[in-house]
Amino acid sequence: MSIQAQIKQTSRALDLLEASDGNRGVIEALSLMIERAKLGVGDQLPPEIEIARKLNVGRAKVREALIAWQNMGLVTRNKKAGTRLAAEISSSAIHIPVTLKLEAESLLRTHAVRRPLEIEAVRLAARNATDQQARVIRARAAELMTVHEAGEDWRAADKRFHSEIQNATGNPLFEQLIQQIQRAFNEIYEAPFGQPHLGQATIPLHPGLAEAIAVRDESAATKIMSTILDLVEEEVRSVMRGLHA
Repeated sequence: MSIQAQIKQTSRALDLLEASDGNRGVIEALSLMIERAKLGVGDQLPPEIEIARKLNVGRAKVREALIAWQNMGLVTRNKKAGTRLAAEISSSAIHIPVTLKLEAESLLRTHAVRRPLEIEAVRLAARNATDQQARVIRARAAELMTVHEAGEDWRAADKRFHSEIQNATGNPLFEQLIQQIQRAFNEIYEAPFGQPHLGQATIPLHPGLAEAIAVRDESAATKIMSTILDLVEEEVRSVMRGLHA
């Protein structure tokens, strides 16, 4: 099929869609568009302005969604070649909501990139943290547990805890890279699978991680961080298995 015919086919699929307000609505509409048009890896999407017009949303919303997908490796963007799919986005079974499948796959992608950075960060923090930084990491862990045990939203406290660890590495690139990766996902998926507290089961492990860093035990710190990351990955995969059940 020629590029012109492909774009025309995609445009027809767009006629049936309408995006709701917010980034998630745009992503859902785009995902359905791709699925209905049967677009695969290497296929080209219509121009941003055409997608925006068909979905009745601002072009900026479409651009934000596509940039986020680009950051996660789902599409490639080039002025001459346009926007092309770099990964499969259509669902593998018709009863599985395409947006949920996409969320899971996107989260696993970012998780795989973050994993070595997070593990190396705790190792370096255990080696390089000053006494003051160790005290702050312990305090952040205590704050996290207090918020969690009170049944409140612990995400901000968790972010502060890990930020202190990244600061203690002595290399500012760790925090910059990890936050950039996380931001790429959160720009679209603020609450994966509609669960804002994904990873909640790992919270009780954080005081032990803080203590291992404070006593300069690199081996224990990396082991606990690996366990935390394993639990988060298994939770995502469990959701994916549930979608196929």
